[in-house]
Amino acid sequence: MIHKLLQANLGKEYTAAVARIEHRGRVIFERAYGTTRADVLARPVYVDTLFDLASLTKLFVATLVLQIVAEGKLALDEPLTNVLPEWRSDDHRAITLRMLLAHTSGMNSGADYRAILDRNVEAFALNSPLPAAPGERVVYSDLGFIALGAIAERVTGTSLATLCAQCFSPPLRFQPRAAQRATIPATEDDGWRGRVQGIVHDEKAYLMGGIAGHAGLFGTAADVARLTERYLGAFHGRACAALPESLIREAITEQAGDPVLRRGLGWALKTSDENSCGRFMDRSSFGHTGFVGTCVWADPVRDVQGVLLTNAVYFGRGDIRDFRAEFYEAMMQLTLSGVEGC
Repeated sequence: MIHKLLQANLGKEYTAAVARIEHRGRVIFERAYGTTRADVLARPVYVDTLFDLASLTKLFVATLVLQIVAEGKLALDEPLTNVLPEWRSDDHRAITLRMLLAHTSGMNSGADYRAILDRNVEAFALNSPLPAAPGERVVYSDLGFIALGAIAERVTGTSLATLCAQCFSPPLRFQPRAAQRATIPATEDDGWRGRVQGIVHDEKAYLMGGIAGHAGLFGTAADVARLTERYLGAFHGRACAALPESLIREAITEQAGDPVLRRGLGWALKTSDENSCGRFMDRSSFGHTGFVGTCVWADPVRDVQGVLLTNAVYFGRGDIRDFRAEFYEAMMQLTLSGVEGC
């Protein structure tokens, strides 16, 4: 069923896809589909192909920040003015790490790249006026995660790229080598850079040299699954030494209510059957999506997770929520049936 679904959407929703499903910490489905692009420059896609992870980057950066908290270098509920002195004189002074991770800092969602072409994007993110008071409501914010990247760098004295290479195994990369770019699925022809391939699709991250807290990492489905297992495994006796269990559970527990998508720390939490995880995952499920067509969801009750990496923006910026929901509903049916590899 999953194989048929992914084959049926190949060439319509994406040129490339890799799906990986794990049940009880073990891979039960992993396949690659398609090619890196839909022209004469196309190359085959494999299960270890690197994809632009887009906003799945936020999950890695959130985990990195939580590791810094576990080391006692940051606290979740203290104002950040000692780290970001820019925030001492305005409404930003009330923002805490928990607010940034849960998207309740009040920081703006993002910015049109055309308005910031000649700006320092990090400075723009840190100094932009707040559209909401800190703690007031959920505003999903790329700018907030740009701030988290800056915080991680200032606290550790180490670049975000180096931190991600050091803290995840195998190392996660922001900037693929030139020789790798043709093997990475292409994304959008955006009218500005042409067909984007092997460089970050997100415009703000691109203007930051490809290294940012909200987007820019490239990785495989296995990379995303390893990160998710750090959280999922803690519920089932497969604890990860990198984070204490108390922080893991806090990260995937509701920190902010929202009618569309509740928020944990970095993670989104299932809120309704209208979410991209579909109808069959438990309400305790946690996940995230990425704009280019990437996503991950995990159900701690049934101990299952699914990673779906695609380059859906290759064919435009259409809504693929229904396709994602079909995938996760098929995943749950596969898990419940006990038939593997379908």
